Amino acid sequence: MYRFLEYVIFPPSLFNERKLERKLEGKTVLITGASSGIGEQLAYLLADIKVHIILVARREEKLAAMKEVIEMKAARVSMFAADLRREEEIEGLLHFLHELPEGLDIVVNNAGHSIKRSIHQSLDRYHDFSRTMAINYSAPVQLMLSVIPLLKQKQGHIVNVSTVNVLLHPFPEWAAYQASKAAFDTWLLSAAPELNMMGIATTSIYLPLVRTPMILPTASYEKLPAMSPQHVARIIGKSLYTKKTMYKPWWLIFGQLASVLFRRYIELSMQRMLRKGRDRNENL
Repeated sequence: MYRFLEYVIFPPSLFNERKLERKLEGKTVLITGASSGIGEQLAYLLADIKVHIILVARREEKLAAMKEVIEMKAARVSMFAADLRREEEIEGLLHFLHELPEGLDIVVNNAGHSIKRSIHQSLDRYHDFSRTMAINYSAPVQLMLSVIPLLKQKQGHIVNVSTVNVLLHPFPEWAAYQASKAAFDTWLLSAAPELNMMGIATTSIYLPLVRTPMILPTASYEKLPAMSPQHVARIIGKSLYTKKTMYKPWWLIFGQLASVLFRRYIELSMQRMLRKGRDRNENL
């Protein structure tokens, strides 16, 4: 349940189940990162609609359990277990998608990897950057390039689950994550006019902290305000029938203004914060 502050900064989103049902009935929806968090809750949100849901994630057992639950309702489910960082596995997914007799209507790009690590701790860990870039940028680009012809045939829709961080001043210790998320965000924004000309809608969902398994390794996030994955699922669901190009929290504009107007102050504050952290660690 939301605490009071969370209700203020994450107000309920108006959501029309009937409109979503009318828009999606008979369509095929691909959800990446479907085995937990946002992807899982979105799949359950669509369960009561006569829609074909394709669940993609690494954990086959979890996908199978979800399929069993969802197919007790109205939706039909296909599952494809794959690590999208691996070339042979993403190639297998692309082959599967191109063999679909009904084609593909919607892609929800939700799979992602988050990592917090200082540059000092990363000097011998280039793989942190390559792996993060692989799942947050390279894999979705490869997926989109392959399925654009399918989406064009169906006048389809691409929804990208992004982060507010790409619209704010970058934070230290998040270089791998923020760079990779910003890379795909820029790719989609750049491609959007061309995609729109083909009849393919695009939506970018800029999210604050969301209480999913991805944030668990960062202990400092435990007490911070966070959006629930069920709330995010409804936001994505609404975008599927409104086809608005963007969702971002109401307060983000103030953060964006601060990132511009107080850039130097923010940079100095971050340096002081890092210096205090370093001094504290040295005194332990």
